[in-house]
Amino acid sequence: MLHLIFQSPIETAILERVAVGDVLVFLENAALRVLKNSSLSAKLTQQLAANRLCVLSDDMAARGISAGELVSGIEVIDYAELVELTVQHPLIQSWS
Repeated sequence: MLHLIFQSPIETAILERVAVGDVLVFLENAALRVLKNSSLSAKLTQQLAANRLCVLSDDMAARGISAGELVSGIEVIDYAELVELTVQHPLIQSWS
């Protein structure tokens, strides 16, 4: 399943509902929650053991976030890669 996370702040309950192998994409203001210094950084680091976590590059740019500020292991993707993920995962859950 593909999870599109727009919600900020992100509730840990969302992360607890994700199955092993699911992909999470952080969009819009949720991009601010995947920073190394965020309150979720430890939880996101744990989540990387079971899931692929991504953030949209355009949302990072709009918020002045550099790749070096992200929790280590979170992938930066562009719109083409986001579209590819939607093709690969017919089941999509949006969290807003």
